[in-house]
Amino acid sequence: MRALYITEPGGSELRDIEPPHPKPNEVLLKTRLIGFCGTDLSTYRGKNPLVSYPRIPGHEIAATVVDLGAEVPNDIRTGAEVTVYPNTCCGKCASCRRGRPNACKFNQTLGNQRDGALTDYFCVPWDKVYRAPDLSLCELALVEPLSVGFHAVERGRVTEHDIVAVIGCGMVGLGAIASSSSRGANVIAVDVDESKLQLARKAGAGAAVNSRAGNVEQTLQGMTDGFGPDVVIEAVGVPDTYRLAVELVAHTGRVVYIGWAKDPVTFDTKNFVHKELDILGSRNYLNEFPTVIDLLCQKRFPVNETISRVVPMSEAGDALRAWCDAPQAFTKILVDLEA
Repeated sequence: MRALYITEPGGSELRDIEPPHPKPNEVLLKTRLIGFCGTDLSTYRGKNPLVSYPRIPGHEIAATVVDLGAEVPNDIRTGAEVTVYPNTCCGKCASCRRGRPNACKFNQTLGNQRDGALTDYFCVPWDKVYRAPDLSLCELALVEPLSVGFHAVERGRVTEHDIVAVIGCGMVGLGAIASSSSRGANVIAVDVDESKLQLARKAGAGAAVNSRAGNVEQTLQGMTDGFGPDVVIEAVGVPDTYRLAVELVAHTGRVVYIGWAKDPVTFDTKNFVHKELDILGSRNYLNEFPTVIDLLCQKRFPVNETISRVVPMSEAGDALRAWCDAPQAFTKILVDLEA
């Protein structure tokens, strides 16, 4: 069977590998669609510290159950179309003991610390499988990245009384926008790309600000009666937007960082103390999959507009290269393994 490997920074190739066989507690899945994630791009660029090479990417998954281990419950059946929770947890580290296994010190995510699902077939434990019969394959592949944004909103304790600014309108940022909007918050999207800002409005943003068009801080001050947003969610991961988040947020506000800056970030720490800010990191997701599935079932998210390109597996390496060369040109790339 086929598998796409990122072989080294800037390199990828299709290889033939042996098909897997499910253990007693596992299901065998046929991969249908895979979404490329920002971590896959970082791996391709050689900037993902969690990855060793060669690595099969892929943790944004739509798949079909094709075989069952002997210990899999009867309510999971062959032919079911599913998505997959791609993370592990040790159950023993400080995060796990606090009931936050999403931040497990020893987590292994498909496509990062272990090989992912960009292959014809793969196996996972049955309890990692989420069925959603009312969702299309495309929607199933979006559950995981949207859940990252939904978890950031939970970390930021967003309510209907908040003004929330989301910096970065890629798929994760769009998840944060959709989640904040669903909670009744007033959402302001911030990006450098007009097409992504238009998409952010469809996802639930009440206002959109192009950060290249003027002084963002002054603009948001004018939109918030001089206070600034109550919550700022950073979904880009570069030093400039890391600093911008603490500059924009209101006094005693909350800043949530999703993006992982690959270079050191220098802060003026006066903002932390003078504003008495809550500075929060957000990693992966906890129980957000069902909430995202419910949102998608209600057709409240502009799914089709977020898909920039769908490619067959034979062109997956070329798509990675194109994304690397022009990251702003894409919101989501899907690999169709049946094309």
